[in-house]
Amino acid sequence: MKPWTATVSLLLAAAVAMAAAVAAGEGGAANYLVFVDPPPSGVVCTAYQLSILAAALGSEEKAKGAIIYNYKNVVSGFSARLTPSELEAVKKQPQVNRVLPSATLSLMSSNFDGIS
Repeated sequence: MKPWTATVSLLLAAAVAMAAAVAAGEGGAANYLVFVDPPPSGVVCTAYQLSILAAALGSEEKAKGAIIYNYKNVVSGFSARLTPSELEAVKKQPQVNRVLPSATLSLMSSNFDGIS
């Protein structure tokens, strides 16, 4: 493992923890990454993910309004803007594996001392 990999992992974990604390303290809606089981063979990924969110929120219209982005190449999941009660409903869906608060990370320096 490269020496900077551990540092990047630690910074990412800290950013996720801070995002969780902010989201919990607001009491309103926040953005979350929802990781789900891959869709069954022959099922369109975005429709499958929308159906999971619709089941949790009670309607397809609410799900379409909440979903921000679908992930289908490296992981199966989506990002969505959810209230605390909606978040709990999503977590109860059997296809949901993990839910994490979304975090935006910024590069603070472009100087990596020759590390590429």
